[in-house]
Order: sequence, then C-alpha cells, then structure tokens
Amino acid sequence: MNDPAEELPVAQEAVKFVEYELPLTERMRTFLRLEFLYQQVLFHAEDQADFGSRAAISGLLEIATILSRGDVRADTLKELEKQADSLRRYGTQPGVDQARLGSLLDNVEQLRTDLLNIGPHFLQTIKESEFLNAIKHRSSIPGGTCVFDLPDYAFWLSLPFSTRGHQLEHWLSGLRPLCDAVAEVLWLIREMSDPEELVAIKGMYQRSADQKEQLNLVRVLLPPDSDLYTEISGGQHRITVRFLRFTDVNARPAQASEDVTFFLGLC
Repeated sequence: MNDPAEELPVAQEAVKFVEYELPLTERMRTFLRLEFLYQQVLFHAEDQADFGSRAAISGLLEIATILSRGDVRADTLKELEKQADSLRRYGTQPGVDQARLGSLLDNVEQLRTDLLNIGPHFLQTIKESEFLNAIKHRSSIPGGTCVFDLPDYAFWLSLPFSTRGHQLEHWLSGLRPLCDAVAEVLWLIREMSDPEELVAIKGMYQRSADQKEQLNLVRVLLPPDSDLYTEISGGQHRITVRFLRFTDVNARPAQASEDVTFFLGLC
C-alpha cells in the first residue's frame, strides 16, 4: 500500500489509460454508480440545449432513486472517517509530505462537515417536488415525457438556459455534498493501490487474493491504443480477468490468443 500523500508515478500515468473496474462490495457498487451518474449530470447541466437539460434531469432522478434505497450518507461518513484514519497513520511515517497530507486531511474533514450539515433529510426538496415526481413517474414509460404527456415540462425546457440552469443548481445543491464526498472517497481508495504491471497468458489472468485483505475494488488498465477490453469476475478470494477483442456489433467477441500486458490495481 502506498502513501497517497505522495505522487505515484504509475497512478499519474494511469489517467492516460483505459480503465475497467469491478466493485467487490455492495457499498462500492453504489459509490461507483453514483460517481457515474454525477459525472453525467454535471456534464449535461452545462449543455444549453433542452435535450441537455432533459439528460441532466434524468440523471438527477436516478441519483435520487439510489439514495432513497439505503443510508448512503451514513456509509459515506464512515468511509470518510476510515480514509482520514489511514491518512493520519501515514503522518507518523518518515519521508511523508506533511503539507500534502495536511491538505488531503483538511479536504476530507471539510467534506465530512458539509455532509453532516445537510442532515439526513437532504432529499426532501427533490422528493416533495410535484414537477420532478411527475417526470419520474412518466419516465418509466418509453417516450413518456413527450410534450403531450408533460406540457409543463416542455414549457420549462423552453425557458432560457439561465433559468433552467439556476433551477438545476438548486436541485443539485442538496446532492453535491454527498456526491463530492463519494468522489473523494473513490479517489483515495484508488490512490491507495499502485497498479502492478502483469501479463495475461493467452488473454487470461487469474489471481487468488490474500484472505486477510479487505478488497473493495479491482482496476484493470490498458493503453488507449489497445484493441482489447476486459471482463472481470470474481470476489474477495479469487479474481479472473479475460481480455477480449471487439470486432463488430454483429460478431461475438473473441478472447485474445496472445499474451497481454496490462496493469492491475487491487484496492
């Protein structure tokens, strides 16, 4: 396990790679889905077209659905505290960049404070919105948010982007502390593991995990020019990675017959 307070050469290079991940816990699965949806919402919220606002609303409602199924806020607070404890332990080791470590701890503590401040009822604004509830209800029907189904939604989408953007930000404001905290937790978890360069013999790699390790996430990194993608399977005790070659949407992918060099991170 590396010191996240120091720059990791491999981790820095990894941002240029194509990354595939497999969550090994239900909490991690939820976090990855929230991260995915939050990135979508932030992207589409900047799109001034009405279809951009539609996509942002759709992602917003999916986030709210996930958050209503369990106490994700409490889980996130626990993870923030866990990561803060890990960072504090690193502070006692020689050679640690104390300024960098202090900055990371301050950021984690601020996220924790923001998350505590929103309280357990942070979803109420979204849950009590008749406008959003109507969209959510109709979204379960293919094409159910057409103009003739939701004329008020169509009218809202025709308003100036400044008006729509302001309203979107109002809805997002209640979710940001949690989504930002989840993003930080995932970043720290990923940075805790230095990806290891390995070779998959004839496109297949298997590994037995140390039963003492509490793994959360498997990461496989491939160079951007690779014509392969990965299928990762397994659990806490055994991990299998297969490298497949995509040829055409009408053809079944085939496992690579050659040895494949890749990076593996176990977090």
